[in-house]
Amino acid sequence: MAVRIHPTAEVADNASIGEGTSIWHQCQIRPGVKIGKNCILGKGVYVDADVSIGDNVKIQNYVSVFHGVTLEDGVFIGPHVCFTNDMRPRAINPDGSLKAATDWKISETRVRRGAALGANSTIRCGVNIGEWAMIGSGSVVTRDVPDYGLVFGNPARLRGFVCPCGAELIKKEVKGSVVIASCSECSQTIEIAKQTWEMIK
Repeated sequence: MAVRIHPTAEVADNASIGEGTSIWHQCQIRPGVKIGKNCILGKGVYVDADVSIGDNVKIQNYVSVFHGVTLEDGVFIGPHVCFTNDMRPRAINPDGSLKAATDWKISETRVRRGAALGANSTIRCGVNIGEWAMIGSGSVVTRDVPDYGLVFGNPARLRGFVCPCGAELIKKEVKGSVVIASCSECSQTIEIAKQTWEMIK
């Protein structure tokens, strides 16, 4: 399948775009970006230099994916999600001089396979969001999220676990250090470390 790039989008010549990917109105794709196959980037999406995006990723309108953020395969990013990449942002140095590109240290963020980030959530830099995790709309994520973790709030806290289908996982039994959980809708069975399950607030 051909790559589809809307005429109003700005895509750097050396950006790598996988087949079947659609880049819509007013997107900006910076140099060195790698975007996989069959992705959809909605209106006004900004992808910073050297960002890596996997296959089958959906990024909704007006999301900025800044340098240092990595999105693995199958990730969903809701509209207006806010990523960051600097733990100590300043416009100027202590002497009042304008900060340059070399005056700060990047803090990397990774969103792992299948994870979903709800609309208007804010992701503090330096965190890892686990596979199939789900972030509630409007949440402020300040710490790592485990695989299958459901987090929401400000600050976001672990509230439960979800199946890859998105439904709630129900605790069935404990076997040693592992919780056996079953999906409330599709009945898939998932194993979660007991220590991680006990972090639910």
